[in-house]
Amino acid sequence: MNKISFTHFTYLPMSMRVLFTMVLLVFGTGYLMAMIQVWESHAGRDGKEMLTAKDLMIAYSGNPEGTKLESALRGPMADMLPPEKREVIFAWLHEGAKTEEFAGKINPIMQEHCVMCHSPAVNPHLPDLTNQDGVMKVAAKDTGMTVPTLVRVSHIHLFSITFIFFITGFIFTHAYLRPVWIKCLAIAIPFLTILTDIGSWYLTKVWTGFAWMVIGSGALMGLSFAFMWLTSIYQLWFYKLPENVAEEEGKLPGVYR
Repeated sequence: MNKISFTHFTYLPMSMRVLFTMVLLVFGTGYLMAMIQVWESHAGRDGKEMLTAKDLMIAYSGNPEGTKLESALRGPMADMLPPEKREVIFAWLHEGAKTEEFAGKINPIMQEHCVMCHSPAVNPHLPDLTNQDGVMKVAAKDTGMTVPTLVRVSHIHLFSITFIFFITGFIFTHAYLRPVWIKCLAIAIPFLTILTDIGSWYLTKVWTGFAWMVIGSGALMGLSFAFMWLTSIYQLWFYKLPENVAEEEGKLPGVYR
Protein backbone atom coordinates (compact mmCIF):
# COMPACT_ATOMS: atom_id res chain seq x y z
CA MET A 1 0.00 0.00 0.00
CA ASN A 2 1.45 3.34 -1.04
CA LYS A 3 1.94 5.95 1.62
CA ILE A 4 0.63 9.43 0.94
CA SER A 5 2.75 12.47 1.48
CA PHE A 6 2.19 16.16 0.73
CA THR A 7 4.21 19.06 -0.59
CA HIS A 8 5.23 21.10 2.43
CA PHE A 9 6.48 24.69 2.23
CA THR A 10 9.98 23.40 3.00
CA TYR A 11 10.18 21.67 -0.38
CA LEU A 12 8.92 24.59 -2.44
CA PRO A 13 11.37 26.83 -4.35
CA MET A 14 12.50 29.91 -2.46
CA SER A 15 10.85 32.13 -5.08
CA MET A 16 7.45 30.49 -4.45
CA ARG A 17 7.83 30.83 -0.68
CA VAL A 18 8.61 34.52 -1.10
CA LEU A 19 5.59 34.89 -3.40
CA PHE A 20 3.30 33.19 -0.87
CA THR A 21 4.66 35.36 1.94
CA MET A 22 4.12 38.61 0.07
CA VAL A 23 0.58 37.61 -0.88
CA LEU A 24 -0.22 36.76 2.74
CA LEU A 25 1.23 40.04 4.00
CA VAL A 26 -0.91 42.05 1.58
CA PHE A 27 -4.03 39.98 2.35
CA GLY A 28 -3.43 40.36 6.08
CA THR A 29 -3.16 44.12 5.75
CA GLY A 30 -6.23 44.20 3.52
CA TYR A 31 -8.23 42.17 6.05
CA LEU A 32 -7.36 44.64 8.81
CA MET A 33 -8.43 47.53 6.58
CA ALA A 34 -11.70 45.73 5.84
CA MET A 35 -12.41 45.37 9.58
CA ILE A 36 -11.77 49.09 10.08
CA GLN A 37 -14.11 49.86 7.18
CA VAL A 38 -16.87 47.70 8.73
CA TRP A 39 -16.42 49.60 11.99
CA GLU A 40 -16.53 52.99 10.26
CA SER A 41 -19.58 52.03 8.21
CA HIS A 42 -21.77 50.65 11.00
CA ALA A 43 -20.57 51.65 14.47
CA GLY A 44 -22.53 54.42 16.17
CA ARG A 45 -25.84 54.03 14.37
CA ASP A 46 -27.52 53.30 17.71
CA GLY A 47 -25.92 56.35 19.34
CA LYS A 48 -23.18 54.34 21.08
CA GLU A 49 -19.50 54.30 20.14
CA MET A 50 -19.03 50.52 20.03
CA LEU A 51 -20.15 48.31 17.14
CA THR A 52 -23.22 46.42 18.35
CA ALA A 53 -25.83 44.05 17.02
CA LYS A 54 -28.30 46.95 17.04
CA ASP A 55 -26.01 48.85 14.64
CA LEU A 56 -26.33 45.96 12.18
CA MET A 57 -30.07 45.73 12.74
CA ILE A 58 -30.39 49.41 11.85
CA ALA A 59 -28.09 49.07 8.84
CA TYR A 60 -30.01 46.20 7.25
CA SER A 61 -33.60 46.40 8.56
CA GLY A 62 -33.80 50.08 9.45
CA ASN A 63 -34.56 52.02 12.61
CA PRO A 64 -38.26 52.39 13.49
CA GLU A 65 -37.30 55.10 15.98
CA GLY A 66 -35.33 57.24 13.56
CA THR A 67 -34.62 58.28 9.98
CA LYS A 68 -31.98 57.38 7.41
CA LEU A 69 -30.43 60.80 7.79
CA GLU A 70 -30.11 60.50 11.56
CA SER A 71 -28.75 56.93 11.38
CA ALA A 72 -26.10 58.07 8.90
CA LEU A 73 -25.10 61.12 10.95
CA ARG A 74 -24.80 59.01 14.09
CA GLY A 75 -22.87 56.32 12.23
CA PRO A 76 -20.66 56.46 9.13
CA MET A 77 -21.23 60.17 8.43
CA ALA A 78 -20.71 61.34 12.02
CA ASP A 79 -17.39 63.02 11.24
CA MET A 80 -18.69 64.85 8.19
CA LEU A 81 -20.42 67.60 10.20
CA PRO A 82 -19.45 69.60 13.30
CA PRO A 83 -21.39 68.40 16.38
CA GLU A 84 -23.39 71.61 16.66
CA LYS A 85 -24.64 71.33 13.06
CA ARG A 86 -25.56 67.69 13.54
CA GLU A 87 -27.65 68.72 16.54
CA VAL A 88 -29.47 71.28 14.40
CA ILE A 89 -30.40 68.52 11.95
CA PHE A 90 -31.39 66.12 14.74
CA ALA A 91 -33.65 68.74 16.31
CA TRP A 92 -35.28 69.43 12.93
CA LEU A 93 -35.88 65.70 12.40
CA HIS A 94 -37.30 65.16 15.90
CA GLU A 95 -39.68 68.08 15.44
CA GLY A 96 -41.15 66.48 12.33
CA ALA A 97 -38.78 67.67 9.57
CA LYS A 98 -40.96 70.68 8.77
CA THR A 99 -40.62 71.69 5.13
CA GLU A 100 -40.98 75.40 5.92
CA GLU A 101 -37.82 75.28 8.06
CA PHE A 102 -35.68 73.51 5.45
CA ALA A 103 -34.46 76.57 3.52
CA GLY A 104 -33.35 78.52 6.57
CA LYS A 105 -32.00 75.77 8.85
CA ILE A 106 -31.03 72.72 6.86
CA ASN A 107 -30.19 73.66 3.28
CA PRO A 108 -27.20 75.89 4.22
CA ILE A 109 -25.66 72.95 6.10
CA MET A 110 -26.24 70.59 3.19
CA GLN A 111 -24.75 73.02 0.69
CA GLU A 112 -21.65 73.61 2.82
CA HIS A 113 -20.88 70.05 3.90
CA CYS A 114 -22.82 67.46 1.91
CA VAL A 115 -23.46 68.27 -1.75
CA MET A 116 -19.82 67.87 -2.80
CA CYS A 117 -20.40 64.11 -2.53
CA HIS A 118 -24.20 63.71 -2.40
CA SER A 119 -24.92 64.94 -5.89
CA PRO A 120 -26.09 62.88 -8.90
CA ALA A 121 -23.32 64.46 -10.98
CA VAL A 122 -20.67 63.23 -8.53
CA ASN A 123 -22.02 59.86 -7.35
CA PRO A 124 -25.41 58.63 -8.57
CA HIS A 125 -25.36 55.80 -5.98
CA LEU A 126 -25.52 58.21 -3.01
CA PRO A 127 -28.67 60.01 -1.84
CA ASP A 128 -29.19 63.33 -3.61
CA LEU A 129 -28.93 66.10 -1.00
CA THR A 130 -28.76 69.00 -3.43
CA ASN A 131 -32.45 69.83 -3.09
CA GLN A 132 -35.31 69.63 -0.62
CA ASP A 133 -36.99 66.62 -2.26
CA GLY A 134 -33.82 64.56 -1.97
CA VAL A 135 -33.27 65.49 1.67
CA MET A 136 -36.89 64.73 2.57
CA LYS A 137 -36.45 61.18 1.23
CA VAL A 138 -33.67 60.48 3.75
CA ALA A 139 -35.60 62.36 6.44
CA ALA A 140 -38.31 59.70 6.18
CA LYS A 141 -38.47 56.56 8.34
CA ASP A 142 -35.28 54.49 8.16
CA THR A 143 -36.05 51.16 6.47
CA GLY A 144 -32.41 50.07 6.13
CA MET A 145 -30.66 48.98 2.96
CA THR A 146 -32.91 48.37 0.00
CA VAL A 147 -32.92 44.96 -1.67
CA PRO A 148 -31.31 46.34 -4.89
CA THR A 149 -28.51 47.82 -2.77
CA LEU A 150 -28.03 44.51 -0.95
CA VAL A 151 -27.88 42.65 -4.28
CA ARG A 152 -25.27 45.07 -5.63
CA VAL A 153 -23.10 44.74 -2.52
CA SER A 154 -23.66 40.97 -2.29
CA HIS A 155 -22.31 40.03 -5.69
CA ILE A 156 -19.20 42.15 -5.12
CA HIS A 157 -18.54 40.45 -1.77
CA LEU A 158 -19.28 36.95 -3.08
CA PHE A 159 -16.78 37.20 -5.91
CA SER A 160 -14.03 39.16 -4.16
CA ILE A 161 -14.00 37.31 -0.81
CA THR A 162 -14.17 33.92 -2.55
CA PHE A 163 -11.13 34.90 -4.61
CA ILE A 164 -9.21 35.94 -1.46
CA PHE A 165 -9.98 32.74 0.43
CA PHE A 166 -9.24 30.55 -2.58
CA ILE A 167 -5.70 31.94 -2.71
CA THR A 168 -5.24 31.88 1.08
CA GLY A 169 -6.61 28.34 1.27
CA PHE A 170 -4.39 27.17 -1.59
CA ILE A 171 -1.30 28.48 0.22
CA PHE A 172 -2.50 26.83 3.45
CA THR A 173 -2.77 23.41 1.75
CA HIS A 174 1.06 23.27 1.88
CA ALA A 175 1.02 23.37 5.69
CA TYR A 176 1.55 20.24 7.80
CA LEU A 177 -1.40 19.76 10.12
CA ARG A 178 -2.83 16.64 11.71
CA PRO A 179 -5.51 15.40 11.89
CA VAL A 180 -6.26 16.36 8.31
CA TRP A 181 -9.92 17.13 9.06
CA ILE A 182 -8.85 20.23 11.02
CA LYS A 183 -7.02 21.49 7.96
CA CYS A 184 -10.02 20.81 5.73
CA LEU A 185 -12.38 22.49 8.20
CA ALA A 186 -10.24 25.63 8.33
CA ILE A 187 -10.33 25.80 4.52
CA ALA A 188 -14.08 25.20 4.27
CA ILE A 189 -15.33 27.53 7.04
CA PRO A 190 -14.72 30.87 5.22
CA PHE A 191 -16.72 29.78 2.16
CA LEU A 192 -19.63 28.60 4.32
CA THR A 193 -19.58 31.80 6.39
CA ILE A 194 -19.59 33.96 3.26
CA LEU A 195 -22.98 32.42 2.43
CA THR A 196 -24.38 32.66 5.98
CA ASP A 197 -23.07 36.21 6.42
CA ILE A 198 -24.54 37.59 3.21
CA GLY A 199 -27.72 35.55 3.59
CA SER A 200 -28.20 37.07 7.05
CA TRP A 201 -28.19 40.58 5.56
CA TYR A 202 -31.47 39.76 3.83
CA LEU A 203 -32.88 37.75 6.73
CA THR A 204 -32.23 40.63 9.14
CA LYS A 205 -34.77 42.65 7.16
CA VAL A 206 -37.33 39.95 8.03
CA TRP A 207 -36.27 39.39 11.67
CA THR A 208 -33.67 41.58 13.34
CA GLY A 209 -32.33 38.68 15.43
CA PHE A 210 -30.43 37.48 12.38
CA ALA A 211 -28.00 40.35 13.01
CA TRP A 212 -26.34 38.02 15.51
CA MET A 213 -25.74 35.54 12.67
CA VAL A 214 -23.97 38.33 10.75
CA ILE A 215 -21.70 38.82 13.78
CA GLY A 216 -21.13 35.09 14.30
CA SER A 217 -20.37 34.47 10.63
CA GLY A 218 -17.93 37.36 10.51
CA ALA A 219 -16.18 36.14 13.66
CA LEU A 220 -15.81 32.59 12.33
CA MET A 221 -14.53 33.91 9.01
CA GLY A 222 -11.95 36.08 10.75
CA LEU A 223 -10.79 33.27 13.05
CA SER A 224 -10.36 30.90 10.12
CA PHE A 225 -8.42 33.52 8.15
CA ALA A 226 -6.17 34.24 11.15
CA PHE A 227 -5.55 30.53 11.73
CA MET A 228 -4.59 29.86 8.10
CA TRP A 229 -2.54 33.06 7.89
CA LEU A 230 -0.53 32.48 11.07
CA THR A 231 0.00 28.76 10.37
CA SER A 232 1.18 29.44 6.83
CA ILE A 233 3.57 32.26 7.79
CA TYR A 234 5.03 30.20 10.64
CA GLN A 235 5.53 27.06 8.56
CA LEU A 236 6.88 28.99 5.59
CA TRP A 237 9.94 30.16 7.51
CA PHE A 238 10.17 28.84 11.08
CA TYR A 239 8.67 25.34 11.27
CA LYS A 240 10.68 22.12 11.03
CA LEU A 241 8.85 19.00 9.87
CA PRO A 242 8.95 15.91 12.15
CA GLU A 243 11.74 13.57 11.04
CA ASN A 244 9.45 10.73 9.99
CA VAL A 245 7.35 13.10 7.85
CA ALA A 246 10.45 14.70 6.34
CA GLU A 247 11.82 11.28 5.39
CA GLU A 248 8.62 10.28 3.58
CA GLU A 249 8.45 13.73 1.97
CA GLY A 250 11.85 13.19 0.48
CA LYS A 251 11.01 9.72 -0.84
CA LEU A 252 7.58 10.13 -2.35
CA PRO A 253 6.05 12.37 -4.99
CA GLY A 254 4.06 15.23 -3.49
CA VAL A 255 0.34 14.68 -3.14
CA TYR A 256 -1.84 17.41 -1.63
CA ARG A 257 -3.78 16.59 1.54
